[in-house]
Amino acid sequence: MSHILSAISGAIRDLLRFKLVWIMIWPVLVAILFWLFISWLFQDSLSELVYLGFGGFGIREWLEGQAPGWLAYGIQWLLYILIFIPLVIVTTLIITAVFSMPELINYVSKRHYPKLARQSGGTILGGIANALYAVFIYLIIWIVTLPLWAFGIGIIVPFIAAAYLNQQLFRYDALSEHASHDEIKQLLAENRFSLWNLGLLTGFLQYIPIINFFAPVLTALAFIHYELARLEKKRALTQTTHASAGDAA
Repeated sequence: MSHILSAISGAIRDLLRFKLVWIMIWPVLVAILFWLFISWLFQDSLSELVYLGFGGFGIREWLEGQAPGWLAYGIQWLLYILIFIPLVIVTTLIITAVFSMPELINYVSKRHYPKLARQSGGTILGGIANALYAVFIYLIIWIVTLPLWAFGIGIIVPFIAAAYLNQQLFRYDALSEHASHDEIKQLLAENRFSLWNLGLLTGFLQYIPIINFFAPVLTALAFIHYELARLEKKRALTQTTHASAGDAA
């Protein structure tokens, strides 16, 4: 847990640097504009879908029969916002993982791990494939767990889904430039529970107002710190082992 907290604290310190402001802002702006455009383009279909959803849950009859018009209108817009915010957050995470990670990795590595050699074991296609896989499983988690909302325990679904998405999106990219192919495989196979814990902790931040604006870049930075620290430790241990074997020989 200390390594996880150290990664998060390092990410917070880096986030306060003015140099990262634009990297933090532009993915959010792109995500907001994208979903505003989609909402405008399909506003009639979205309204009809919400109307049918109200009918399926028995809310439509109550709204039509007893609720004042302003309340029905307000509930509808509240639902739009509740859908819009997670979509923006997830889209921002994906944009950050695919487009902003190289610059964030360069920043963190030069500042905190200047002696860590780059072996470029990851690829751009590997990063894109990993992102697509992460989003696909993320959607499956939401679809499969929909019945849980009927029993009141659906409230845990957003956090489980966020934990999965965060660790799956960023763990590969965080290592891709510095680790070799074999190192990536070994490190990703180790400490899966810790990766999920880091994904869960950063996932909580995505549901806190205002803080969720910074959460995608903070999540990326936390995983970069965590994985590069693990890689540095692994290489130091390997060198020590080789040196001991050489002395014994």
